[in-house]
Amino acid sequence: MSDAVITEQTIVIRGRKVVGGVAEGEALVTRDRISGWGGIDPRTGTVIETRHELRGRSFAGKVLVFPGAKGSSGWSAMFHMTRLMNSAPAAFLFNEMTTKMALGAVVTHSPAMTDFERDPLECIETGDWVRVDADRGVVEITKKNKSGDGP
Repeated sequence: MSDAVITEQTIVIRGRKVVGGVAEGEALVTRDRISGWGGIDPRTGTVIETRHELRGRSFAGKVLVFPGAKGSSGWSAMFHMTRLMNSAPAAFLFNEMTTKMALGAVVTHSPAMTDFERDPLECIETGDWVRVDADRGVVEITKKNKSGDGP
């Protein structure tokens, strides 16, 4: 006989607000930078860049955890389009602040944070549930449930 074991672990990290607000959702994590112009489909929020590890995955309504933006100044225009098409991320958590990244976060209107006390790429995995309170500078991560077989 097999028993499912479900455990929940919550991690709290602090960071700096870029765009205020509170949002929560499933995490979508990548160690690859994301290109806006030519790298995403703003209609669906799907990463379309050929060699990107998230190719074919949509960030719509998810907490996007990534190092930062890459590519041209069209980055913010593409993410602005995701907001207009209801396919934007629920929130942004990123490591490298650039003007491109800041403008993209602002035009998306999604809560956004950076400058963390602990690297979010080290403690958040795709599928974790993340609550971002950018106004307070707090990110609460509930680790995804893991099932296992009992004795």
